[in-house]
Amino acid sequence: MTVVLRTGEDVDLLGVGDLHFRSRADSYAHILSAEALATLSGAALGAWWSERWKWERGTHRLTVAESDGRLVGFTYVGPSELDGAAELYAIHVDPGLVGRGVGKLLMVDALGSLAEIGDGRAVLWVLEGNERARRFYDRGGWRPDGTTRVEAIGGEPVPQLRYGLDLPRPDGPSTGRALPRDVPSSSVIAE
Repeated sequence: MTVVLRTGEDVDLLGVGDLHFRSRADSYAHILSAEALATLSGAALGAWWSERWKWERGTHRLTVAESDGRLVGFTYVGPSELDGAAELYAIHVDPGLVGRGVGKLLMVDALGSLAEIGDGRAVLWVLEGNERARRFYDRGGWRPDGTTRVEAIGGEPVPQLRYGLDLPRPDGPSTGRALPRDVPSSSVIAE
């Protein structure tokens, strides 16, 4: 399977919303009720991403992963509310491709972008009960930093953990590479 990473565009946002919906439904099925998961449809999340992108496109980076012309994953990174840090706001992969290398490819790219945006530190939030995602972050060197929060998803309170990762400064060695805004990157993932 060949996966191409490129900078996301307006035309991608409805597909990003649909993929976000499917990824959440798969990843959170053991954490949230079916009713909570159904509160936002793929179309509603597409509209949410369109609105968010309208306001954050100058400061945030959306990267999409495609295979055979089909959206198979995305990341969203930008400045964090935590001073001096960049934040990985989203990383989602098509549920049928989880564990096949798409997430790792997206993460390596995101690390480069995070290093460019932040001042040596990156953070992300993960649902406490999302063990699969936590294992993925652990393998990548991310660690819980002791900060927690509870936020509602579909009206249900959900405990979350903040993970952190020290990053090299842009003038130092790099843990990943950011895509230039107009140059796609591709990778062949062994089946």
